[in-house]
Amino acid sequence: MRALTWHGKHDVRMDTVPDPEILNPRDAIIKITSTAICGSDLHLYDAYIPTLKAGDILGHEFMGEVVEVGAKSTLKKGQRVVVPFTIACGSCYHCSKTQFSACDNGLPADNQDIAQELYGQPMSGLFGYSHMTGGYAGGQAEYVRVPFSDVGPIVIPDGIDDDKVLFLSDILPTGWMAAENADIEPGDTVAVWGCGPVGLFAVQSAFLMGAARVIAIDHFPNRLALAKQFGAETINFEETQTYEALMLMTGGIGPDAVIDAVGLEAHGFFVDNVIDQIKASTFLGTDRIHSIRQAILACRKGGRVSMPAVYGGFVDKFPLGAFMEKGLTLKTGQTHVQRYLPGLLAAIMEGKIDTTFLISHRMDLEQAPEGYKMFHDQQNEVTKIVLKPGLGA
Repeated sequence: MRALTWHGKHDVRMDTVPDPEILNPRDAIIKITSTAICGSDLHLYDAYIPTLKAGDILGHEFMGEVVEVGAKSTLKKGQRVVVPFTIACGSCYHCSKTQFSACDNGLPADNQDIAQELYGQPMSGLFGYSHMTGGYAGGQAEYVRVPFSDVGPIVIPDGIDDDKVLFLSDILPTGWMAAENADIEPGDTVAVWGCGPVGLFAVQSAFLMGAARVIAIDHFPNRLALAKQFGAETINFEETQTYEALMLMTGGIGPDAVIDAVGLEAHGFFVDNVIDQIKASTFLGTDRIHSIRQAILACRKGGRVSMPAVYGGFVDKFPLGAFMEKGLTLKTGQTHVQRYLPGLLAAIMEGKIDTTFLISHRMDLEQAPEGYKMFHDQQNEVTKIVLKPGLGA
């Protein structure tokens, strides 16, 4: 089959690789009909995430048709399914609490030591996202093996276009959980750093959860314009001092809740960000954390901090004193996708949530390397690329 493979920094290629096979009775094989390039994939493209190996198949946002099932799979051949990016067993201690991204069995035994050493405990497995998260082949391919297929995938009713439901695999549940973790109360003012796909879904979700005001922060005009479509007020951090603007907009109190949807590759010519960039480039540090620093300092006293953004390693200059003195609460983590799928699918079918506004480009799977470069270099024009095998045939 054809698949997108990683070979180094800014080096991804379409290769012919062996077809996936059933390895466990709970497995299923999915023929991909739609897959997408995620902002988190750019961390791999930039070689920020460790334990990738040359030839690894990328991609964690995908859906398709079931073509083969193991003896214990609950899926049936011919069903259309969306597959969560988190791989979870459904029966361990954490899964019983619907904490699917903390699953004890999502990682193969051979991969658990890596995460244990870096994070203290292993997390769930992830598709196409390094050997630290299981070394699973991803879905930017013609076919993919889905472990625990009796737990993760959600069956899509006939007549619903892929574009409407594809993002159930990751970014829609992630944006929803980001807003949920902000503990939004009716009448709240919520500030969202980053108007990429997750940030935009967090904006949409925050309004659905009762926020009176959402303030979206970014520097790409097109992405800020998309946030405005949902009723958000906006701050362009290249034109305005973000902290000062938030204080002015909230009467000096600060937002009730803040959401960091930027993560470890924060942009902007700020002193702390430049220092972080130098440390990362000289292997003295890993993450650029300007956005979470700013969010903590801007949040009102007694407020809530939600951090759906990806961070990978150790950081310094974290405003721990401000966090403690202001009495803030932080919630974060990989998304418990399986928890949210039924409700979000129902909301899409009822017309309460729109996902298609985000798609800026549709490309053939064979154009994936070009798509990665476009997404990396043209983030104002490119909001989401959907790849479809055979689109150009």
